[in-house]
Amino acid sequence: MINGVTGRVPSTPLMVHDPTFSCWSATDELTVGWTKHWTNAARGMTGLLRVDGKTWQFLGEYLPKEYSMKQDSREIFPLRTIYRFSTGQIGLTLTFLSPVLPHDLELIGRPASYVTFEIQSRDGKEHEIQLYFDLTVEWGANSCTDEMIWRRYRLDGISVMQNGTLKQNVLARCGDDLRQDWGYMTVAVPDQGVCATHMGALCHPPRDLFREKGTLPPSDDLRMPRQVHMGYPPLSTVFDCGRVGAAVVERHIILAYDDIYCLEYMQRKLRPWWQRGGKSLDVMLGEAALQYAALRMQCADYDARLMADMEKAGGRAYAELCALAFRQCVGAHKLGADFDGSACYFSKECFSNGCIDTVDVTYPSSPFFLLFGPELLKAQLRPLLDYAKSPCWKFPFAPHDLGVYPLANGQVYGGGEDTEENQMPVEESGNLIIMIAALSILCNDHELARDYDGLCATWAGYLLEKGLDPENQLCTDDFAGHLAHNANLSLKAIIALAAYGKQRELLGDAAAGERYRSQAKKLASQWVGMADDGDHFRLAFDKPGTWSQKYNLVWDRLLRLDLFPTRVAATEIAWYLKQQRKYGLPLDNRKDYTKIDWTVWTATLAEKAEDFEALMAPLRTWLAETPNRVPMTDWFWTDSGKQAGFQARSVVGGMFIKLLKERNGKCWR
Repeated sequence: MINGVTGRVPSTPLMVHDPTFSCWSATDELTVGWTKHWTNAARGMTGLLRVDGKTWQFLGEYLPKEYSMKQDSREIFPLRTIYRFSTGQIGLTLTFLSPVLPHDLELIGRPASYVTFEIQSRDGKEHEIQLYFDLTVEWGANSCTDEMIWRRYRLDGISVMQNGTLKQNVLARCGDDLRQDWGYMTVAVPDQGVCATHMGALCHPPRDLFREKGTLPPSDDLRMPRQVHMGYPPLSTVFDCGRVGAAVVERHIILAYDDIYCLEYMQRKLRPWWQRGGKSLDVMLGEAALQYAALRMQCADYDARLMADMEKAGGRAYAELCALAFRQCVGAHKLGADFDGSACYFSKECFSNGCIDTVDVTYPSSPFFLLFGPELLKAQLRPLLDYAKSPCWKFPFAPHDLGVYPLANGQVYGGGEDTEENQMPVEESGNLIIMIAALSILCNDHELARDYDGLCATWAGYLLEKGLDPENQLCTDDFAGHLAHNANLSLKAIIALAAYGKQRELLGDAAAGERYRSQAKKLASQWVGMADDGDHFRLAFDKPGTWSQKYNLVWDRLLRLDLFPTRVAATEIAWYLKQQRKYGLPLDNRKDYTKIDWTVWTATLAEKAEDFEALMAPLRTWLAETPNRVPMTDWFWTDSGKQAGFQARSVVGGMFIKLLKERNGKCWR
């Protein structure tokens, strides 16, 4: 039997699809606090079980603690989170399933999760059971002042309830700490035995009536619009399960979000991927209902196989880190369809600056997509590459971003489209060349390499001139400030040049390929001499006695470039094992904070399994002990375990780099 993550984690993923439809539990027990959006805003749910006339709570904060069911366990898998509850009489298994399979664009682009309830007698007797579930007032709103409307209707075999804002400010705002104030939150309940669905009246009366009689009010509250803080009907569902004995009684619902238009790219409003071709919400819900049983089995199999492979690749601590990261990585993206039907898969730089399609966010998350869904990596890169080819971008180096989520209308970071001030020239040029080359070398997909070779050649020229000993530039770790002569940034430039040479060879230009690879080999030899500090390699070439994680070096092995002698990685790993703090390896000698994605990249340089696992163990301890109950941060202090910044970002997908290495770059299915 393959187990999921059972120990304490900062926050538990429940339903995680995209930056809008994202729900987490920040408490160890589901009845201790309301569930939340990744921004920490409430996105509450209530779950009640009425057993022979007595009501117990398994989800939410409606009843006093003494009415809570005992939470026996919680397991987190890549695609599912499973809770088990009990009373002396009844056992309940509650499963949240988000079937966000990265190789299947139809599924990852469909914002629909399943919540499954499995009930069984535990005392050998039959019991009269009614089940209640609702979504509370905040779903579909950005703030407590938003005015809400609601409705319900019937499809063929499905009851549907929705709420959303009155004004529907579609794509009217952009930013970081925002919830979407357009679109409609949807609860769909396929017919299953005796089933009542109702929208209730205000917040508490539906629950009160269920507790008293096991039913809902006989009519809807239609006093709308109403602001969130004034209270309005939750989307409430009751299942009358009848008499339940030893046989498991199962019920399920579908939770979905219809955001009408989801993104804007160069002033074009994009439909969600699932809507391309004119598909309606009703059709999508019907498909989700029909596929429930098959997807439930498929995702359980996927979870079991992936957990086993991750543990084999990097040990139990590594597998648990990655299991928690899977949905988080997916959930910081949105899949839209451009006017020609092509896929645009844009990230949101969560709890940072809210930028969209940031190159140095895509770069650390790229191992996830190279491993599980290369088409999604291409869908992140192509829109940005088209922008870089356009007259909007006039610089000889790569751009940083496409705007602020959800508006991808041009770079806003640093000097934007106007000046070179606070740009990341070596960083982003190297990142894009490495990712395009990785698609060619590891995935045998040369489409982007062929279509954007002119851009890559320009950026490679810039790296040849500026990359070996970078000027006073920002790198992706911009929170640390500008740094000249950055040895790790230099590594990126050298590896990118060799990767571009190998890419040219794969495209049939052996002469150009040999030229770039030969130049990169010479630069690599120079790097060793410039960075060598005896028992480790320096943070900056001109700063003896300094050190840093050389996480970019991992691509030398992944792309089989053979630029640097093996002693470089071996020397660094031996040094890192001596520098660890309680909760991990600091990013460099300047501060005690670290980045969890870069730490796993750095650890992947280790040849010995015990060295890799030794670098993973403090990270798993951190998950269990950090005081910050938020979706996993990638930036924290290694001495206190406190969050330094960021949360819910896609960069945690970088932790899958170890599995990618163990599979020799081959995709996982």
